[in-house]
Amino acid sequence: MPTCRSCGNNDLWPILSLGQTPLANALLTENQLSHTEETFPLDLVFCPHCTLVQITETVSPEKLFREYLYFSSFSSTILQNAHEIAEEMIARCNLNKNSLVVEIASNDGYLLKNYQEKGIPVLGVEPARNIAKVAEDHGVKTISEFFDLELAKKLKSQNKLADVIHANNVVAHVADLHGVIEGISILLKPDGVAVIENHYVKDMIDGVEFDSIYHEHLCYYSVMSFRNLFAMHGLKLVNVERLPMHGGSLRVYLQKSDGPCSLEKEGKVQVQAQLAEEARWGVDSFSFYQNFGEKVERLRHDLLALLFEIKAQGKRVVAYGASAKSATLLSYFGIGAETLDYVVDRSAVKQGRFTPGTHLPILAPELLLENIPDYALLLTWNLADEILAQQAEYRKQGGKFIIPIPMLTIV
Repeated sequence: MPTCRSCGNNDLWPILSLGQTPLANALLTENQLSHTEETFPLDLVFCPHCTLVQITETVSPEKLFREYLYFSSFSSTILQNAHEIAEEMIARCNLNKNSLVVEIASNDGYLLKNYQEKGIPVLGVEPARNIAKVAEDHGVKTISEFFDLELAKKLKSQNKLADVIHANNVVAHVADLHGVIEGISILLKPDGVAVIENHYVKDMIDGVEFDSIYHEHLCYYSVMSFRNLFAMHGLKLVNVERLPMHGGSLRVYLQKSDGPCSLEKEGKVQVQAQLAEEARWGVDSFSFYQNFGEKVERLRHDLLALLFEIKAQGKRVVAYGASAKSATLLSYFGIGAETLDYVVDRSAVKQGRFTPGTHLPILAPELLLENIPDYALLLTWNLADEILAQQAEYRKQGGKFIIPIPMLTIV
């Protein structure tokens, strides 16, 4: 029987089952198309004890993350977000050449380079060896390991305590949840700050963002579930912000004690206001989550009806974005080669591969201008503004985008 990843409660209530699905980022080479793909159950549940929303299956981190094909630097939106928070933390904490900034799951160094350019020492921890090498090649010092309690103790023994620790979209991914949070507590200087970003569960439910659910995303946090988890490890939630990133995210700030970079005084009102809002919408009530499945089924019906009508008119449809989100949506909605000619993606490392489960070829976005398909199903809808701007010429030539989430629209 599965138990809650945060509090250990074994009475978990089902919200949605997406069935057996392949791993969302397991993009295939042409040689792998004839092999049987592994699939795993994908079931979302609610813990009534600590309010954490989570999936029940844990796939080995070695299988998920040792070779990874997601590079943060391919999104200008993500790069801008990284630049802004780095500038903010440099100013808030008066960081200098004697400081240390650590990022957990640092990807290709997209965030840490903002500190490094200002002469501030950095250290990335990135388990994907192929991505860690790219960061190193760019001059960002990176350890290619999973961050855990033992690594935190090792770094502390080497006197590598952090003034700032970043963990963007990673606390949702870790199987050893308590080991990672305790590791952050150990690695953080007494007056240091941990800055954590993750999807916000309320935005996911309100926006029917079911495609955010995949095997890498083990947990879906609210401010309350974050606070409950951090308190177990002596970390205070001192500030919180809501961000538009990824369809709606939380940025939370954690500290062990007051110090030169204390955020508690200015953030106290923000934290209390967000907790009060969550109490109003019922973060701790299963009733808020229980009709999520019905909303997903309505979206499935409406999108499939639209695509059927478009294909019946003899129109051509492709997809934009070979993201993890796309794998969940295509798999659960049953959309494949009968509807979509191909998928385009800006990431050069994805081009030439095939989508998991649906086996659609992944090509370069320039192809949109070469053959002008009538419609492009925008699967990376969370980056819609950025992509629509990039594809202005395709739209000028008559191409249209179908945006499925948070509301089915054609632009």
